[in-house]
Parts: sequence; C-alpha cells; structure tokens
Amino acid sequence: MDFTFTEEQQAAAEAARGVFAGVAPDAVPSPALTPGAVADEFDRPLWSRLAAADLLSLLLTDEYGGAGLDAVALCLVLRESAKVLARVPLLESGAATAAVQAYGDPELKAGLLARAGRGEVVLTVAAHGRTGHDPAELAATARQDDSGWVLDGVQTAVPWAYDADLVVVPARTAADRTVLALVAPGAEGVSLGEQFSTSGERLAELRLESVRLAERNVIDTEGAWEWLRELLATGTCALALGLGERVLGMTSEYATKREQFGYPIATFQAVAVQSADRYIDLRAMEATLWQAAWRIASGASGSLPASGDVAVAKIWASEGVRRVVQTAQHLHGGFGADVDYPLHRYHAWAKHLELALGPAAAHEEALGDLLAAHPLG
Repeated sequence: MDFTFTEEQQAAAEAARGVFAGVAPDAVPSPALTPGAVADEFDRPLWSRLAAADLLSLLLTDEYGGAGLDAVALCLVLRESAKVLARVPLLESGAATAAVQAYGDPELKAGLLARAGRGEVVLTVAAHGRTGHDPAELAATARQDDSGWVLDGVQTAVPWAYDADLVVVPARTAADRTVLALVAPGAEGVSLGEQFSTSGERLAELRLESVRLAERNVIDTEGAWEWLRELLATGTCALALGLGERVLGMTSEYATKREQFGYPIATFQAVAVQSADRYIDLRAMEATLWQAAWRIASGASGSLPASGDVAVAKIWASEGVRRVVQTAQHLHGGFGADVDYPLHRYHAWAKHLELALGPAAAHEEALGDLLAAHPLG
C-alpha cells in the first residue's frame, strides 16, 4: 500500500497552508461566553481567498474551471482547515458539487458547477436526519407528479443552511429509492429553525412542506446519496485528524514550557506516556483516513465495499479526536479551560465532530454486518 501523495495533491495542501496561515482560531467570540451563535455567517473573506486560490474547485474537471483532483486532495485541504478552525463550508460545498458533477443533470451542472467553483454559489448538505441518529434519507420523502417533484420532511442540524444558496437533501421515494434534491432555503414551503453547535456555529432545522422542484434539481441516479454520504464522512474524519494534530502540537509546546518541581512536565513519564498514546491515535486516524479516501477516489475494489473502509476511519476518528482533546485538557490543567487560550475552542469543535461522526460502537456494528455479508478469504 502506497500513501505517497501526487505532486498535484501536495500542491493543493501547500496552497491551503498558505491561505490558512493568517487565520486565527479565536477570531470570533468564545462559544463558552456566547448564548447564541458566535457569528452571523461564515468567514466570507476566507471563502473568497479559497476561491482565488482555486481550492473551491479542486474536485471539478477542467470543463467547469476545476483542477480535476480527488477525495484525497479534498481531505488534505480539510486537514489544514481544521488546524485553524476555519469557519467555512469547505467540506459540505465541495462534496455537494462533486456529487452534482458525478451524478447530476447536464443542465444542472452547466448552470451550477463553475459558479460554485468560483465561490459565487454555496452548497450544503442535510446529512443528519430528523434526530441526528436516524438515516438522513428517511427524514424526507419525495414524490413525482406532472410538474416535477414534491418534498416533505424535516432534517436537523444542517450546517451553514442560513448562508447557503442550495441545500442538498436526501429523500426517500415510494419505490424505496433515495434521491438528492437541491433545495433553496428561501423557496416556498421551506422554513429554517435555529439550532447551535457545541462550537457555537449556527445550524438549522430544515422543514419541508410540499416543496416543489423541477426535474433538473433532483438527482435520482442510483448510488448518488451513498457516494456523497461516504465522501462527507471521510471529509469529517480529515477534519478530526487536522484538529487532533494541532491540539497535540499545542500540548507538546505547553508541556515543554510548563515546569513543576523545577522540571518541564514533558520530562515526566506519565505525561510522556499519555502524549505517546495520543500520537498513536493520530497515526491510526491518518492511516484509516487515507485508506477510505483512496477507496472513494479510485473506486478500487476490495474484500469489503468502500463503506467498510469508511466505517473503520469513522471508528478511529470519533474515538481518537475525543481522546486527544481530553488528554490535552488534562495535561494543560486549568489553563486549558481559559477562554483567552484557544484550546477550549478546539475541544468544542472536537465534540461537534464526534457527534457528527456518531458513536464508534454503531460503526463497529455496521462493519460487523459488512463482514458477515462479505466473508474474508
């Protein structure tokens, strides 16, 4: 197995590091001190810089002004974004545009993709279902009539919905198939209810009541939602990895400066062992992430479907990011809870990512089902 990145993938990561270099993780009020949202919208100036650096069109082909790269490149950029807690819908918009490109109607692609790659149109995805614990495709229904499609249902915790131009909504048909509907938040029959993430970002409960859509705005290709769902999950694992790496770096810097009994605490065996354990977590998160991203990018076959690799990556990311931030808080002592120091922000974002990924036990069960259905050997 070769995890060496291509020159193009490395160039995308380097460009991302350049764009994110000036981003402060504490540029908005602390979620610990803010009863509502920490900001009215996402970081629009940063979004413009990402567009100027061609990082919003990574997965788009040359026909739509993109670089024609893959899920691995997107995850490399997401990893860098999480290190500074970048407040942009990079994952959601990037994954949604990639799904439109792969499965959408030619008219839809022609009118949407180039503009999305330039940052002029923002997309997000309703991927958490009605409660956050049930399958998203079962939270809304879609039916056809003579004028197109009609959608009803409720999706919870939709990120960036108040700022997005279109929300990609998975919905179930009477034939037990999942379609992807591109819904404008301001369309007739659509309403948004405020919700808030642990990170202090504004989410939305999306309600659909007899929302009518034209045929071109609904993707009914088999496998489109499954592919998009796996790309979103893998991208979330990339965010967890980047966040965890930065947190462990902060902890290392602190432990080498903080002294007790006349010695840096980094020299204490208990501190070193805990830090080493978290380093191992991060390396496992990294290996499983690139395996999942590679399966999605290459479409390569394996003993299990790609969903098996995604499940393994989610198991490590969900558990690993929690362990990393908890150890960081422990080793920082009371300083880790200081709202003038950014560690508490990383902890809040880590909790959001952990909740978005879901419990490791559920992914272990799903992996067990795949192993039962696809016996190895």
